[in-house]
Amino acid sequence: MAARLRQLRMNGIAGKAVSQRAVACALGVSVPLISSWENGNALPPEERLTGYARLFATDRSMPHHEARLVELTDFSDEERERFQALLDELLQLRPATSPADERVTRSPWEGMWHFPDKSPVTLVCARVSAGPGVAPEEPGFVELASYADLDALLELHGHVYAANPGVVVNHRLADNLRQEDITNHLVLLGGIEGNPLTARVMRALDLPVTQTGDTFLAGDQVFRSMLEGHRLIEDVAQFCRGPNPFNRKRTVTICNGNYGRGTYAAVRTLTDPRFRDRNRVYLEEKYGPADTYSILSRVDVIAGEVITPDWTHDGTVLHEWSRT
Repeated sequence: MAARLRQLRMNGIAGKAVSQRAVACALGVSVPLISSWENGNALPPEERLTGYARLFATDRSMPHHEARLVELTDFSDEERERFQALLDELLQLRPATSPADERVTRSPWEGMWHFPDKSPVTLVCARVSAGPGVAPEEPGFVELASYADLDALLELHGHVYAANPGVVVNHRLADNLRQEDITNHLVLLGGIEGNPLTARVMRALDLPVTQTGDTFLAGDQVFRSMLEGHRLIEDVAQFCRGPNPFNRKRTVTICNGNYGRGTYAAVRTLTDPRFRDRNRVYLEEKYGPADTYSILSRVDVIAGEVITPDWTHDGTVLHEWSRT
């Protein structure tokens, strides 16, 4: 598979070799991800193999200096035959299962959501100001009704649980933590107003980023969300990773936002199957496992739906910082 993908690129389009960057732009992925496929370090999913077949089935994929995918409906009969033959070949070359597939199945990113020391993981949320409105002893009581950022919690809990078979994965409210919770691997969901532990950890990690209400500050830079009337159209998300300041042998991860949409987007950067691979490669290229780092990114909100940030896309990363 790896050799064939490289051969396709070197044979090129209309007799001219194509760069990894051109292929990456056409397929909507990062250059390091293309390189990992050609080196055999990762296996492209079937949807990307379809993109390869579309790209190299027609000379019209590169009309000028930039590669693009021609719509299948615009293919001639001859181009469609070449597309189908190439796709069939690539699918046959792709193993039914591989170690890489197993890693992706178990975890969006083995290095982040899988904890090889098998220590417990604690996901920490803020308590909603209104509360459940029902006393714990009453029949209608629902514990999770007290949790803020439920969409982020449910999204991440499933990924962490699946990636760490046999490991205890707890969810706790920020005002109801025990010592054993705090000294586990920590994942903090939500900003400083509802989750005071987030602010305390940000100070302990000595991040050059602070948060005041609905605004992130990084030196002289100010990062605010955008609203049209009362409608949120753009939020800011923070993704931060470092050693747990309460137990240096464990980690802490912050998924934070000016609003809840930003917090959810911070989680989705490494759980959304359409974007997690390229975001994972971005982190691997930028930071080592011992680094402490923070990324602020822009989050588009369209019709109330969060668009997962693509860190490899120009303009998405607003601010980043790291320390070894």
